[in-house]
Amino acid sequence: MSGIVKVWEAKLKKSRGTVKRRANSIFAAMSVAHVDDEHPHVDKDFPNHDTYSGQWSDNWPHGHGTCSWADGCTYEGDWHHGWMMGHGRFSWPSGAAYEGGFKNAFMEGDGVFVGSSNERYTGAWQSNLRHGKGVCQYSNGDKYEGHWRRGLPNGKGKYSWINGNQYVGHWRRGRMNGNGIMVWANGNRYEGSWEAGLPWGNGTFRWVDGSCYAGVWSKDQSEQSGTYYPSSSHSGSFEWDPQEVYLENLSDCRIHPGEEIGDYPCMKMLNWPCDGEEVLRNSAVNNLRASSVDGGGLSNAGSEYSFDGSSARFESGRDLGEGSPGTRMAEDLDTVARGVGRPHIVIKPTKRQGNTISKGHKNYDLMLNLQLGIRHAVGRPAPSTTLDLKPSAFDPREKVWTKFPPSGSKHTPPHQSCDFRWKDYCPLVFRALRQLFKVDPADYMISICGNDALRELSSPGKSGSFFYLTNDDRYMIKTMKKSEAKVLIRMLSDYYKHVRAFENTLVTKFYGLHCVKLTGAAQKKVRFVIIGNLFCTEYAIHRRFDLKGSSHGRLTDKPESEIEPTMTLKDLDLNFIFRLHKSWFRDFCSQIDRDCDLLEQERIMDYSLLVGIHFKDLTNAGEPLIMCAQTPLGNGSPDRSHGCGRSTTFKLGANIPARAELTVRKNNGEAQLVGEPTGEYYDVVLIFGIIDILQDYDISKKLEHAYKSFQFDPTSISAVDPKQYSKRFRDFIFRVFTEDG
Repeated sequence: MSGIVKVWEAKLKKSRGTVKRRANSIFAAMSVAHVDDEHPHVDKDFPNHDTYSGQWSDNWPHGHGTCSWADGCTYEGDWHHGWMMGHGRFSWPSGAAYEGGFKNAFMEGDGVFVGSSNERYTGAWQSNLRHGKGVCQYSNGDKYEGHWRRGLPNGKGKYSWINGNQYVGHWRRGRMNGNGIMVWANGNRYEGSWEAGLPWGNGTFRWVDGSCYAGVWSKDQSEQSGTYYPSSSHSGSFEWDPQEVYLENLSDCRIHPGEEIGDYPCMKMLNWPCDGEEVLRNSAVNNLRASSVDGGGLSNAGSEYSFDGSSARFESGRDLGEGSPGTRMAEDLDTVARGVGRPHIVIKPTKRQGNTISKGHKNYDLMLNLQLGIRHAVGRPAPSTTLDLKPSAFDPREKVWTKFPPSGSKHTPPHQSCDFRWKDYCPLVFRALRQLFKVDPADYMISICGNDALRELSSPGKSGSFFYLTNDDRYMIKTMKKSEAKVLIRMLSDYYKHVRAFENTLVTKFYGLHCVKLTGAAQKKVRFVIIGNLFCTEYAIHRRFDLKGSSHGRLTDKPESEIEPTMTLKDLDLNFIFRLHKSWFRDFCSQIDRDCDLLEQERIMDYSLLVGIHFKDLTNAGEPLIMCAQTPLGNGSPDRSHGCGRSTTFKLGANIPARAELTVRKNNGEAQLVGEPTGEYYDVVLIFGIIDILQDYDISKKLEHAYKSFQFDPTSISAVDPKQYSKRFRDFIFRVFTEDG
């Protein structure tokens, strides 16, 4: 058991940087590592005829060493507690060789593979697959340079055939997909849309003489339509069938499958005579071997594509979609790479939040009142709004009362709800804020007051407030206490100046503050504020965290199997560090400082950074795929393409790409706010903002601080002085978000 515990501990430690050993050529002799007393040099022969020569520590290869397997495979390079880790060179009996980065016996990072057929790939790797930017010179003379994903061309890339044909454009799962240009050796070209390796959609075919055919393309002749435009030099009749592009022009544009690799380095595990580890590693390797259905090894890219109408499959009959060899292998390798003790993350399907408020619901009349009031307030004629507001617009007494009798009035329509009064707080200010936030009045009114009902979240928040969502998810309506309304009105002037000065502010966007007062004996008042829904985004939110920087009561303690995408987790549930490109990290830090300065100045505390995580790559089972740890975002200029079919402008807090590094906490009985990095990264998109900014440090919070300070560590509780809260919040956030580089 002690051996297994050691392995667990080793897996939980932060990945250590390794010295890169570069040679003039991939096949140049590698330098000999320094041998010290701590890691002595040994020569070992094993019963199965495997051999090892190199540095050794605690019954493991550790340092620099060479292993030769009985079947002819060899590895020379860095080792870490029995794993190929760092820089090394692995060669196969066939003559193929790989030199580059290794991690836990996987080809990972930058590396060069030269196959037995003289195929050569230079670029990024992840879990034994070509993943990232890379160039492949195929054995038949073809060449691809561009982006790869899970072993296949994916993203932007250029493929050059040896016959002179060339394609430049977008790829998906190894096939031309999206916008692209095909230029044939004779000078003819097609420019337009592609799908599954074939022209599909709008496109133009141009001949060398300048004539062209433009229209809608499809392999199905009945869906093909277009117009021929002759060049000025062309004369006479012209007969041409667009289907010739599919039947003839593309017949010699096959994508080379790439050389298959028989046994991956992670399969070549030595039978070390160590407690428990032999069983652990061999079981993982055997599972990986069993995943190779044909027993002949796993392909890096599959077989050739066919343009005979069955291009959605390999000619060998293996499918290109989910479950293909490349996809399946990535999932299997990911399973092995996780190691012992790693949290098992599974993303469940995203469900829509809230229950529709229909007739008979206890808050149905309140919803009708709210919609009637919003329609009246937004649609009421008003002079053109200027952003330069007078101080009187922020006066707490600046409010408008309107009566809504069921029979209607001169200014209000008849309705089926009860008699109520409606109050608008500082209407000019919120009208200006909506203009500042680029909210169209008609769209705003349709979202809240359209034919679609609001949705009520299943349970009220900790404060007792209820939350309602518009049907399009753009706006959230929150009921609030009188004290919160007073805080918002008090800070409204400084808030307005702040959001006007800083377009990328992360603080909550407020669109309106209103009150419904029911007439009759009850005289009930319901105050509510309309805010932007942070998670109204094109990305599915797979995990969400509410982060304060405190530890007391900041744990949901839910097992992974019970975590839903709509569940809000807390500080001690967080098991990631988010690494941002240096330019975004700089902007992030500056904006956090500005926003916290505002809140500290307004004596606000108990706010949170709400973070939503979208994992870009998921397996069929819903597990996020580990990305390459050797390709940080911090080098060069930020990539303005999401790499997943989206093209948009990034906005701080709205859709920032990042690498999420998995962390684990020590189980020593103490609350550890930020876990230890593991070196395992996920490709993610982050959505975040500062919420709950209407709690001032009033007498109730001061009493809460005094009371809890006797029971718990005063630094661990949420109720602290705004200055202390701001410092603790920033310190924590800047540990969770770091620069990638």
